Amino acid sequence: MSKVLLGCIADDFTGATDLANNLVRAGMRAVQTIGVPAGPLDVPADAVVVALKSRTIPAAEAVAQSLDALRWLQAQGAQQIYFKYCSTFDSTAQGNIGPVTEALMDALGTDFTIATPAFPDNQRTVFKGHLFVGDVLLSDSGMRNHPLTPMTDANLVRVLQAQCARKVGLIDYKTVAAGEHAIAARIAQLRAEGVAIAVVDALANEDLLRLGPALKNLPLLTAGSGVAIALPANFGIQASARAADLPQAGGTRAVLSGSCSLATNRQVQAFIAAGRPAMNIDPLRIAAGDDVAAEALAWAAPLLAKGPVLLYSTADPQAVKSVQGQLGVDAAGALVERALAAIARGLVEAGVRQLVLAGGETSGACVQALGVAQMQIGPQIDPGVPWCWGRDGAGRPLHLTLKSGNFGADDFFSKAFTMLQ
Repeated sequence: MSKVLLGCIADDFTGATDLANNLVRAGMRAVQTIGVPAGPLDVPADAVVVALKSRTIPAAEAVAQSLDALRWLQAQGAQQIYFKYCSTFDSTAQGNIGPVTEALMDALGTDFTIATPAFPDNQRTVFKGHLFVGDVLLSDSGMRNHPLTPMTDANLVRVLQAQCARKVGLIDYKTVAAGEHAIAARIAQLRAEGVAIAVVDALANEDLLRLGPALKNLPLLTAGSGVAIALPANFGIQASARAADLPQAGGTRAVLSGSCSLATNRQVQAFIAAGRPAMNIDPLRIAAGDDVAAEALAWAAPLLAKGPVLLYSTADPQAVKSVQGQLGVDAAGALVERALAAIARGLVEAGVRQLVLAGGETSGACVQALGVAQMQIGPQIDPGVPWCWGRDGAGRPLHLTLKSGNFGADDFFSKAFTMLQ
């Protein structure tokens, strides 16, 4: 089997899929693994994305898991390592982006890397080191109300410096606009000044494509998924639709939604407004001991043959805060994850073979519960969200999409299934 060219470590499951999607669109055959594999890949791949569930765990655990992933990727021959985090740069106050970045730098023996969550296709841009979501600063966006990682500072240099022992600097938009040689000169200057990590401005895909060649010889990159569009060319790979080929889809269809982002709230409401069947999963009923998972599966059973169904715990920020106030932040999240994971298992037992999962925590819990170990990455549904194909722990074929809470158009759920048909 050919060696892996690009080895990637992602701090959540939807983010891993987002990155793999951009690599596939640029021509790389990509496989996503769920956690660090025990052995080699099932199929050949140019790029492998090891999906961890490390975004909000303690920093020391995130570092340990990331280093395990690095060792496995190195054993597969990976020529460059890519640490992928969310395009909204969300992290706990104690990390984990900075600590993981520095641990990977130490392990790879490198004195310099870049950091940019820019993903213009999804309206994430960086200007003078500040992260924008659409036309507003990150700190003025819906991320300020994120239930686990509220972001109240858009200055990435400041946010990252607070997490790092190494010095953090900036490669600004004027330098990026001047192209590869200007970027390389700025990197040399920053290194001479003792800067080890540089936040990079990017306002459009053209900026990322200019940045790409300047990153060719760096052992480690850290970024959202945007930079990925420029990397396959560094390995002599050109875009090809064949990189996204998947087996034909079959079975019935369902959506499980746990994200409470503004985008996913709109998607849930659009699905319901279209007259499609939907059932709310109430965390307070779960906490009271009701077997909500069994009720959900009984509700879905007669409907599956007629078209996709939606089971959701998605709610607006005020409702989420109310539940968290009664149950606690961690307890509320864990209850919902366990319930959705049990529903996912039951749906697959009932013949569902096309499954949309909305939200990073939801995706992680469900994919792990299903026993999916590796997924081939297929065609894009919306920017950052492709269909994937793999097998569950019982060997059953599944088409899955792992949607970041913040991604996708309002009609995403319906659009996804239409694409497979």
